[in-house]
Amino acid sequence: MIEDFPFYLSLIVAIILLIMLANKIKVAYPVLLVIAGLLISFIPGIPTIKIDPELIFIIFLPPLLYEAAWAISWKELWKWRRIIGSFAFVVVFLTAITVAFVANHFIPGFSLALGFLLGGIVSPPDAVSASAILKFVKVPKRMSSILEGESLLNDASSLIIFRFAMVAVATGQFIWQDAVLSFSWMLVGGIGIGLLLGYVFMKSQKILPTDANMDTILTIVAPYVMYIAAEEVHSSGVLAVVSGGLLLSNNRFSFLGTSSRLRGVNVWESLAFVLNGLVFVLIGLDLPEITSGIEGVSLSSAIGYGLLITVVLIVVRILSAYGAVIVTLVARNFISVADTRSPGFKAPIMMGWTGMRGVVSLAAALSIPTHLYAGGPAFPQRNLVLFITFVVILTTLVVQGLTLPYLIKKLNLPSFNDYLSDEDADNEIKRGIARHTLNHIKENHNILFERSHFLQQIHEKWQGKIDEDGDIQLSPEVREAYLDILNAQRMWLIEQNHNNTDLNEDVIRKHLMKIDLEEERVRLVH
Repeated sequence: MIEDFPFYLSLIVAIILLIMLANKIKVAYPVLLVIAGLLISFIPGIPTIKIDPELIFIIFLPPLLYEAAWAISWKELWKWRRIIGSFAFVVVFLTAITVAFVANHFIPGFSLALGFLLGGIVSPPDAVSASAILKFVKVPKRMSSILEGESLLNDASSLIIFRFAMVAVATGQFIWQDAVLSFSWMLVGGIGIGLLLGYVFMKSQKILPTDANMDTILTIVAPYVMYIAAEEVHSSGVLAVVSGGLLLSNNRFSFLGTSSRLRGVNVWESLAFVLNGLVFVLIGLDLPEITSGIEGVSLSSAIGYGLLITVVLIVVRILSAYGAVIVTLVARNFISVADTRSPGFKAPIMMGWTGMRGVVSLAAALSIPTHLYAGGPAFPQRNLVLFITFVVILTTLVVQGLTLPYLIKKLNLPSFNDYLSDEDADNEIKRGIARHTLNHIKENHNILFERSHFLQQIHEKWQGKIDEDGDIQLSPEVREAYLDILNAQRMWLIEQNHNNTDLNEDVIRKHLMKIDLEEERVRLVH
């Protein structure tokens, strides 16, 4: 391991250079990293990479899910909860069932249980790939929100299917009542453990005398604790991390100080950057191990099976997207839905084409044991399942990943006008903050305002008479008053995010970041 350290170090440098190249040529970096990993694996003398699935599930998955939970908008998640839930659970289950029947019919030696196992492995799309591609093209906010929300939950549903299928393959039977109870515990237990531990972390950081460094470390530890605790009691570690992450994210202003929030953002962006880069390169680097295990079937036949399953996944997802539209159009006559307007035929095509598969699928396939039980017969078709999974990942990443930007541009999706434009929202927020600030100063700091030149300047600034307040030496009293004003602005923004449905949360978060930066600047003024 030590002798390979220079290789891994150079791999990280290569990842940075490749992502720079991907941004330059406007190609989603997961596509470039997987291809680069493939090419590197053919270089003579390169250390053989063997991916330990536990490395993915324990080291990589919890922080990446946690970071996504912090980044997503709860407002959007709740608004589109029905469509997100249907894609994350119903569509994943339908995909697994369809793959099971197709594999059983077309692939020799595949039972329905084994097909269901393969379906559980390849059913969850990879959100990192879609998000990386969407950076280069403009899509309606609702589309990106649905994709982000789906990605938070579909790993959980697919891994639950995977567990049940593993039991069915190993025992040769499937007991529905046991499966329903186990499924219910995975959902309820996972969410409950995540919320409980999230609450414990939140209260601990609020009560204990932590600083920015300690808070940042605790945010890194939190997802691992949630995941491991849930898995130890056989519930869903994915749902534990997601639910705990959402709880902490939506309460970040109540238990994290300004310095902790600012430093945490920087640390998590860097951490997620490195982890995402590594997992996609590792997919490509693992090719020699995957191909070496194929026995009893020709390479061309194995590739054909992989392409067949890929086509099934794409078709099922597109049909499911249209099905979701039809169900929504019917359901709007009976219940309130997020939007009563028809999205037309273009949006489902785009949603259907964003089903790139990624590292969770590969890790699940690699976690299949070599034997059904200790000392027992070999696990049936393990190597073929692993190879098909690799073909699906590679094909969807390269084909869909490279063509998605072109498809989105050709579709010319409608804007839907869910929110004010960023410019209009920016102006409305600035006017609202100005009014709220002036009222807050008059109501809470009127006496101090009369004798503080700085507060008078702040007052004039929000009236639009001056642009910059400059670096001014503040007395302790004025400094505390200004910090109170900034906190009042922050609370107003949070309230607007909850109550004003015309404002995009991304714009509000940008203004919250500005307030945090201003507060940090003021605290550093001596």
